[in-house]
Amino acid sequence: MSADVIRVHHDPGTIDAAAWDALLAAQPRPTPFMRHAYLGALHASGSAVPRTGWTPRFLTLQRDGELLGAVPAYLKAHSWGEYVFDWAWADAYRRHRLAYYPKLVAAVPFTPVPGSRLLARDDAARVTLLRALVDLARQEDASSAHLLFPDDTESPAIDAAGWMRRSGVQFHWTRDEANPAADFDAFLAKLRHDKRKKIMQERRRVAAAGVEFAALEGDAIAAADWDFFHQCYRLTYAAHGSTPYLTRGFFAAMAAAMPEHWVMFVARRAGRPIAASLIAVDAARGEAYGRYWGCVEQVDCLHFEACYYQPLAWCIAQGYRRFEGGAQGEHKMSRGLMPVATRSAHWLAHPQFARAVDEFLAAERRGIAEYVDELREHTPFRAMPGTD
Repeated sequence: MSADVIRVHHDPGTIDAAAWDALLAAQPRPTPFMRHAYLGALHASGSAVPRTGWTPRFLTLQRDGELLGAVPAYLKAHSWGEYVFDWAWADAYRRHRLAYYPKLVAAVPFTPVPGSRLLARDDAARVTLLRALVDLARQEDASSAHLLFPDDTESPAIDAAGWMRRSGVQFHWTRDEANPAADFDAFLAKLRHDKRKKIMQERRRVAAAGVEFAALEGDAIAAADWDFFHQCYRLTYAAHGSTPYLTRGFFAAMAAAMPEHWVMFVARRAGRPIAASLIAVDAARGEAYGRYWGCVEQVDCLHFEACYYQPLAWCIAQGYRRFEGGAQGEHKMSRGLMPVATRSAHWLAHPQFARAVDEFLAAERRGIAEYVDELREHTPFRAMPGTD
């Protein structure tokens, strides 16, 4: 019988792209962000590289040259760009004169989208990958290993490997399959009066300012559009005093290798572009993911129009079933995005810290469950037709 072989890859480009994508396609919840082209572009463009604190340590599981499992992993020198916040853990380590960094993170950089992370033929292979991550963390003298935004179907393997589970919350719009909205007006009609009124007021302010939108899909997004979008994207980070994660080269790679997965909404006033937002889409699964936005000119409520109302209207018109609004943001609920639990999993090398974190996570999970239940009690949607 042939032995399984675990390999560590310092560059995702050394992994066979076709084999990776075939394995991804067989998973319960594939997303475009786990495609080899996406992960490879993050590395090749200088976006997720050692210089920016993301040192690739991708793992593959092979038998007789066949790819049985794979997971994107990185040694991290910080916790930026992860969206599962462990700054308090790092501070506790520091106060006890212990090094929290480097840590090993299995994730898609800068991308808080739940989906299959442990690409594998079965749960046994997933457990093998998790144990290989622990072995790698020990070899690299990392404090811990973390699996961010896995799919629920990976929970049995996570439990079998003895990792600790953590819960979080995001806000997603999901189509009402029993009574789907035909258009954005029909979607608004499902909301309570106060929520509907607020959205209509916000949209009127943008329209009254003379702003019009165009939705550009796939190959219809020209190089000049990508240039303008990246300008807006950089300005958003500059406004918060930070540096953008993604380079212009990354978006060029997306335009070349994965154009079918992008829709850009460009706002114009008097014929001049003033803002742009970008969503990723998976037409086969009917899912869209809110990603980035920015503007060169301030207009009241433009952010809501560009990031929520335009994408939602597009998703409804295209018959999509889900729009994920990204990390955090209770304000998204008033715009029809409902709370959804997310997951992460963690292993800590230090026994005492592992026990303390395990106790904390148990209490946090209970708190998150109560929080989601409370949020759902304040639904923005009408209880029944004809009521507000």
